Amino acid sequence: MGAAPGAMAEPAKVPAGPADLVNALNDVFGKNAGQRAAHTKGICLSGTFTPAADAPKLSKAPHFSKPVPITARFSLGGGNAKAPDNAQDNVRGFAIRFDLGDGASTDLVTISAPVFFVQTPEQFVELLETVGSGDQDKIKAFFESHPASTRQKAWLTSHPVPASFAGVDYWGVHGFTFTNAAGETTLVKYKLIPEAGELGLTPEEAEAKGPDFYAEELKDRLAKGPVVFDLTAIIGKDGDQTTDPTLRWDDEDGRPTAPLGKISIDAIAPDATCNAFSFLPGNVVDGIAGPASDPIFQIRSPAYLVSFTRRLAP
Repeated sequence: MGAAPGAMAEPAKVPAGPADLVNALNDVFGKNAGQRAAHTKGICLSGTFTPAADAPKLSKAPHFSKPVPITARFSLGGGNAKAPDNAQDNVRGFAIRFDLGDGASTDLVTISAPVFFVQTPEQFVELLETVGSGDQDKIKAFFESHPASTRQKAWLTSHPVPASFAGVDYWGVHGFTFTNAAGETTLVKYKLIPEAGELGLTPEEAEAKGPDFYAEELKDRLAKGPVVFDLTAIIGKDGDQTTDPTLRWDDEDGRPTAPLGKISIDAIAPDATCNAFSFLPGNVVDGIAGPASDPIFQIRSPAYLVSFTRRLAP
């Protein structure tokens, strides 16, 4: 139906683009010259990925058939370069680039919650603009009208502050389709499980640790040996949605899983190593496909590239 006679038609909303997401982050957190717009505070790492023997049964991706070097990065969510390590409601990040040789690579980008915090790019921008306003009534109204955006924080605040980047589970949040050499497909979600176990702090312990303890803790931990994670695939089934990253699959924690391999972090690498590129959720290879109908998945890599281009600019 058209507008009533004499009524002004509402202007059509312009879809949010990659630059809009980066601009919204910069407006809230400021422009940190030479640094990422999101997950600004982090630690660059080096190591190795060793695939599980049965990983090729799920996907023909090259890194599932032989060990490969990796560059990785632990980080804190948001664009605050001084984000406190002891904040309970901030997500931790773990991004991995698999070196496939001859300049080829593929990435895996994960966070310490099984869900993302918005459903669409437009909500991403709206949330950051609302938070940036500092208007508590507007912030409350946003979450009341967008209950999906409360799920990530609810998860984080129901779990203790991680005592280490090496002591918390990480998820890929999006649904990926694996294809093996026989052309068989499997829907999966990634999960990284630390061999150290889940290491949490009480509120008192977290407060005592202060805002900057992760880097030193990791340095001490690596001095004793590699930090190892088991990379697993949560197996999907017919009817599982792949459009909304704020939602988990039904009984996701009870689903069958398949081992994909081991991530072994051996050393802390220079920041310049990770700053030379962006970890891209959409940087996949033959045998792995991201969700075409997930608007957040589709915009994350282009937004990271906008951020990358800006931080390289003089």
